[in-house]
Amino acid sequence: MQVSIETTSGLERKLTVGVPADRIDSAVKERLEQASKNVRLDGFRKGKVPMNVVKQRFGADIRQEVVNELMGKTFSEAVNQEKIQPAGQPAIQSIKNEPGQDLEYTATFEVMPEVTLGDLAQISVKKPVCEVSDQDVTDMIDALRKQSASWEEVDRPAALGDEVAIDYVGTKDGEEFEGGKAEDFLLELGTGRSIPGFEEGIVGMSVGGEKIVPLTFPENYHAEELRGAAVEFKIKLHSVTEAVLPELNSDFFAQYGMQQGGEEKFREIVRENMARDLKNALRTKITGRVMSALFDMHKDLELPQSLVANEITSMKYQMAQSMGQGGANNSFDPNMLPDEMFMDQANRRANTALVVREIVLANKMKVDPAKVRARIEEIASTYEQSEEVVKHYFNDKQLLNSIEGNVLQEQVVDQVLSVADVTEESVSYKDAIQPDAQD
Repeated sequence: MQVSIETTSGLERKLTVGVPADRIDSAVKERLEQASKNVRLDGFRKGKVPMNVVKQRFGADIRQEVVNELMGKTFSEAVNQEKIQPAGQPAIQSIKNEPGQDLEYTATFEVMPEVTLGDLAQISVKKPVCEVSDQDVTDMIDALRKQSASWEEVDRPAALGDEVAIDYVGTKDGEEFEGGKAEDFLLELGTGRSIPGFEEGIVGMSVGGEKIVPLTFPENYHAEELRGAAVEFKIKLHSVTEAVLPELNSDFFAQYGMQQGGEEKFREIVRENMARDLKNALRTKITGRVMSALFDMHKDLELPQSLVANEITSMKYQMAQSMGQGGANNSFDPNMLPDEMFMDQANRRANTALVVREIVLANKMKVDPAKVRARIEEIASTYEQSEEVVKHYFNDKQLLNSIEGNVLQEQVVDQVLSVADVTEESVSYKDAIQPDAQD
């Protein structure tokens, strides 16, 4: 087998491969002999079809089948011989493919770049630390109670936490603007769903009252014509209702699957769930911060565009899946999403994937089976039939590979943290479970 390679541009390579004719001919002959034993043709018994008839009827197709297989096989042999690592699937094009002659083809592909790791000791990371407090548990239970609250109309001025029904008309320079008018609009005060000052302007109003509230739209408001604009809202209040929270009793506890035990037991269960969520959130935060630091240190790394394209495809399908969760008929074609929408994030993901891979190789790291089992058992603990869930994960290769990939990434994070400048940062539970803002 003859092999030559040339650099066409950047990471792109063009491999020219020549396969001796006798290698093809012997493979075709063997395949024809196999076919002659099994083929059925009118006028012949099975296994008794003459070779010249088999060759005439099936020779061309069998040869092409052999050639296709050999191009794939010899491509692998060639890249191993040349000690190069393709970053994606090659584009193979035959140059010479005639019976009795050597096969010649070209394969164009990108190679994995050489990654020179920076000094990981120069990385600085803020590590968030947090514990679930008694007040956090109380706040969570209050939030659960509010989800089941009933609303009762009250005869008093509106306060934060109330739900109000209002009419409003917004004007800019004395003229009404688009989208600034509504009737019998329901609004829960204190949620921050309106522009700054709007909800606060309603606080203290009584039913039947009217008020003009001067406000300024934020500079980043979605409607360009209203960004930073000074406006006035004329508001009329129709009703005020307040939330009546359910009692902490057996009926309320049963809504969350607790059939026995009182408030103390319920608080214990809520705390356990919050602790699990907190652990996952902190893990996600520190992983994201380490990956961001690795990207910043290696941002000039040349990326194979095939890897970037794979990341874009993955993110498109993830978004399409999330958009289609409304039901079986709510399908969305990911190909409708533009590549540019994901390009920046795809570059970051491809970059950090290469850097993580290099850290794994440099430290001769292997996935820790004990950590894989611990992670699967952690996931299974949220299910009643936890042992069956554990078995399912270990029997499903795709699920197991996903867990192993996550665990190996965590091992890389731990490796980076072991040499980096790490500063612990105490955060509240509320801040801990919120994702970090994207760069």
